[in-house]
Amino acid sequence: MRSTILLLCGLFFSVSVLAQAPDLIGYWQNWNSVNAPYIPLSDIDSRYTIIDVAFALPAAGTTYDMYFTPDATDPGTFMDEVQVLQGDGKKVLISVAGATGQVVLQNLSEKDIFVNSMLDILLTYEFDGMDIDLEGPSVTISGGTIQNPVDQKIILLIQAIQEIMEGYQQMMGKRMLLTFAPETAFVQGGQSAYNGVWGAYLPILDALRDSIEILHVQLYNSGSMYGIDGGIYYQSTADFIVSQTEALLQGFDTDGGFFGPMEPRQIAVGLPACQNAAGGGYTDPDIVESAIQYLLNGLQQPGTYSSFDSYPQLRGMMTWSINWDALSSCSGSYTYAQNYQDIFGNVVDLATISESTPLFTLFPNPLPQGTLLHFDADSRLSSIRIYDQLGRIRWNYDYEELGDLIREIELPLEKGFFVVVGNSTNGQVFSSKLIVE
Repeated sequence: MRSTILLLCGLFFSVSVLAQAPDLIGYWQNWNSVNAPYIPLSDIDSRYTIIDVAFALPAAGTTYDMYFTPDATDPGTFMDEVQVLQGDGKKVLISVAGATGQVVLQNLSEKDIFVNSMLDILLTYEFDGMDIDLEGPSVTISGGTIQNPVDQKIILLIQAIQEIMEGYQQMMGKRMLLTFAPETAFVQGGQSAYNGVWGAYLPILDALRDSIEILHVQLYNSGSMYGIDGGIYYQSTADFIVSQTEALLQGFDTDGGFFGPMEPRQIAVGLPACQNAAGGGYTDPDIVESAIQYLLNGLQQPGTYSSFDSYPQLRGMMTWSINWDALSSCSGSYTYAQNYQDIFGNVVDLATISESTPLFTLFPNPLPQGTLLHFDADSRLSSIRIYDQLGRIRWNYDYEELGDLIREIELPLEKGFFVVVGNSTNGQVFSSKLIVE
């Protein structure tokens, strides 16, 4: 989509945040390991905004009676640390099962025990929500459709999650955050087949889509996957990140019916923190940045996959795990968090930007979608940035690139309110409102 812009000068203004801020979600390992040592919750890098505590597990001999115990500290200290994080504006969730915990609900009695045991965990530790990380045989299908599942364990799991959310709301007086972390085969894999694990999460996600806060599919430990363009893509590449993420945002066909698109605010990109954090799928930070920037703004296609749209409200990034990311030997200490900041965290307080002599002209304004940006710049201009309402950079050019600009340029922006900020070679900063309609 092409757009044309006019710069309105002489303005000083403040901006209200109207959209969901991005999040960095990390799994926190509730145990000590030689390879990824335990770290106290209080030592987690402040860039993590949602912490998934791993894991609530089924009691021995059951696949439904859940328990959680802090492994490397006492419960009182753990609860104090959770409250400190929450006081700092973080959300702390309990993650269910993981790769080694099998959760299967075979009848109403087992469903009720699962519901009550999870509510007990949520209320005891005052978690903000629940993350579903069921893998392997926990979630499989034998038939039916996305809208009408036939497998008892799928139907009961949907009912159980709904009852947990209702119970949490009643007892805590607030909405429970619900997130999911399925592997690719269980979701996008539904394009290849609809049985066994292939597409098995789709009935669950579809039934609960209005309740889901974030879906962060694990884009690692994965085989090749179809994109919605019919191409086949491989992990550790920009094409894999873009194609598998866009499948969730556009929806896709399966033998069990069409899986409808999720909202961008519900989707985060899930990747391992470093090479040793997963069996496969680690992706170089520069590749990750190029892929996510392409998803955000539709500019500078990083591979062969061509996106159908841009998604500036994409929710953020997830990683396994915070413990791995903290290691200096894991691609550098908190490299994943830094990459998130580089992608999503270039946020400015737009209310602090004041006006000075303009050094460029962009026109017209308001701008209709489907036209070109007309650009005329003074030689003293060193950079130009366009920010969305969250203060995130949506488009930018530095001095070297500005010298190559022609009078017209393609600039895809969705409808809405933006701020144009220019920087001069002598340090002046000026700004203006921009409306796309």
